[in-house]
Amino acid sequence: MTDAISQLLTILDLEKIEENIFRGRSPQVGWQRVFGGLVVAQALIAAARTVEGRTPHSLHGYFLRAGDPSVPIIYEVDRIRDGKSFTTRRCVAIQHGRAIFSLSASFQIEEQGLEHAFKMPSLARPEDLPSEGEMLVRYGDTMPEAIRRWFSEPRPIEIRPVELTRYVRHETGALEQYVWLRATGPLPEDPAIHRAVLAYLSDMTLLDAALGRHGHSVFDRTLQVASLDHALWFHRPFQADEWLLYAQDSPSSSGARGLARGLIFSKEGSLVASVSQEGLMRVLRS
Repeated sequence: MTDAISQLLTILDLEKIEENIFRGRSPQVGWQRVFGGLVVAQALIAAARTVEGRTPHSLHGYFLRAGDPSVPIIYEVDRIRDGKSFTTRRCVAIQHGRAIFSLSASFQIEEQGLEHAFKMPSLARPEDLPSEGEMLVRYGDTMPEAIRRWFSEPRPIEIRPVELTRYVRHETGALEQYVWLRATGPLPEDPAIHRAVLAYLSDMTLLDAALGRHGHSVFDRTLQVASLDHALWFHRPFQADEWLLYAQDSPSSSGARGLARGLIFSKEGSLVASVSQEGLMRVLRS
């Protein structure tokens, strides 16, 4: 297990400080603000720890303020409803006495019913794509500095883009992008951990689907970029330490906001989750 994924698992193990109240922290790796996917994952874990016998099937969250990685995050869970089949929880993440993130999550008992799903697109397999290290060797000299530095840093999630031009050259691109992702080391068998790690990685690269259409990335200093909200639906069982295809697109951008969507498939082709996110894409005045 890599140090990065080991640290993530430690950080996802929230401290219970009171009934319905938990404390989380951020990795001390020099980030200026807390990664949104981490807050989503921790809030999901906090909500799930107040539910028994049911698994989450959907969550909806709003990013309210930038998180401060230098101080802990307090998660307060509101047990809104415990029904016969569904359970609803609200979780608020707090720092410096103010809410930075608000989550609503729904949990359901296991049931059988009608089934259908989109098929996974036929694309290059992850083993046929260059690793992050190979990408840096082949294309590092042509990458923008911020992107090269990002791929050089140790992370708990490994990424293999199907189309590399978005990361090598900032050109006006298509409205779709595809990336393979997985945890950089084996995870415990607990499905709750795999769901939390998927929630974490679901915030990675997604807004680039909207920015890439205009030749930008989240590292572009001519823009103010931030996630505004995040929605995630779990459909089927999966392993987050095995390759997952993240098929992303952007239906629209307007009003300094971009909408991005994603379908997450297992390597075998099963649709395991769906994601939607709107982000701020504000052009800065010089």
